[in-house]
Amino acid sequence: MLAGAGAAILLQVADHRVGAGVAAHSRFTEDPIARLRHTLQYICVAVLPEAQFARRKVLGHVHRAHAPVRGLDAQGRAYSAFDPDAQLWVAATLYWAGEQVRHRVWGTLPADQAERMYREYASLATSLGVAEERWPADRTAFDAYWDLQMAGLEITPEVRAVAADLFSGQGLSPPLRAALPLARLLTAGLLPAPVRTGLGWGWTGRDSRREARIWAVAAPVYRRLPEALQASVARWILRTLRR
Repeated sequence: MLAGAGAAILLQVADHRVGAGVAAHSRFTEDPIARLRHTLQYICVAVLPEAQFARRKVLGHVHRAHAPVRGLDAQGRAYSAFDPDAQLWVAATLYWAGEQVRHRVWGTLPADQAERMYREYASLATSLGVAEERWPADRTAFDAYWDLQMAGLEITPEVRAVAADLFSGQGLSPPLRAALPLARLLTAGLLPAPVRTGLGWGWTGRDSRREARIWAVAAPVYRRLPEALQASVARWILRTLRR
């Protein structure tokens, strides 16, 4: 989820409803680590049994944060953080980006496991209030939904501004700023080509080879890590929830 976060965010804001809300109401660059922590807290309470003690509190916080996010975009179109179509898209990008990274690390899953994992992602949408039946029934239905949504994305100046802010390093410590070029490369590699082009991000054969080498090293290293280390981010988030 961390490795795919940049791609998920940029895909989210390329939906005009989400993008308008972020442009008008979000200040994530002022404290990006806090924003990341809040997002991961939401994901944890949506999917982890051991985080259920904080579910009501976290979802209440999300609801309150979304309440003022409404208005009209630059074209006069209404947007609202409670729009179920926009909420479904946000959850869909988390699944898509997470699955892109999972596949690079672990490879192809047996079909039954892949479908089970896909169905478990539905909780990211239903926890926001999206009706369960709105989550595409299976991966084939999701692919059709995804293609339809991709055709309607808009890479506006606001989306480009979010991309610039995301990798500006503002609010980050020097070690984290030093990692941003790598994060940007991995994000660019995950993004669908039309979105990458719309952002004005070049992508060459050399970039593809660099990305492939990174995953060729990172994937086997990650697979060999002790389970305790693989789960370190989730444990950190659980500690923040307990506090």
